[in-house]
Amino acid sequence: MIKIKVKEILDERKLTKSWLFNQMDMSYQNLNRLLNNETKAIKYKNIELLCEILNVTPNEIFEIITDN
Repeated sequence: MIKIKVKEILDERKLTKSWLFNQMDMSYQNLNRLLNNETKAIKYKNIELLCEILNVTPNEIFEIITDN
């Protein structure tokens, strides 16, 4: 399973979902799903935009969780 760690990055930097929403080109509902790991797909342009906005690499946004 792949976990999206954007919410953790926002928390570490004391940034809000509203702040990120204002930077992104997506609906608040879709952003909320993404932050809560409830999305089934992410467009490449949104991954790239997240990386630019948060100044991170894709490796810092995603984490692979292995089932034991």
